[in-house]
Amino acid sequence: MRPSLSGRALAALILVALAIPAAAQSGFPWWKDEKVVRELGLTSDQSTRIDSAFRATFNQQRQSKEELDRQEAELSRLIESNADEAQVVRQVDRVEAIRAGLNRTRTLTLLHMRQVLTAKQNVKFKAVYEQWRSDNPRPPRPPDGKDTSRDGRGRIDSR
Repeated sequence: MRPSLSGRALAALILVALAIPAAAQSGFPWWKDEKVVRELGLTSDQSTRIDSAFRATFNQQRQSKEELDRQEAELSRLIESNADEAQVVRQVDRVEAIRAGLNRTRTLTLLHMRQVLTAKQNVKFKAVYEQWRSDNPRPPRPPDGKDTSRDGRGRIDSR
């Protein structure tokens, strides 16, 4: 069965939405950055609408992230204490449910932000993002291969 045009369009839109730069995901207000605004040709209305989409879920995302951190810490504690497998499985389910909710909210927020842009602005946005990545490379990993900015399970260590 061949996917419909609307199905393909939806799939493309989802892929585009997931291509939002890490800067946007981390809370960097790219829609307020003069250079980005100028390069994309954002109107003040678009910036306001993007900001509204971001702010609408910001507190929820922050609270979910804090809860995720607490539940991951509890999972680590259970594993380190050789807890019963059933307890660990229940905790994994809690952690993953919170992570899924956080990812869903984040993805929908990014989608709503992207929907404010015109098709041409979305194309330009990709180029702006690629330039941003080039200008802001990730720091290299240490020679031992361990990322010291992350804990043992890939989370950013805030210590």
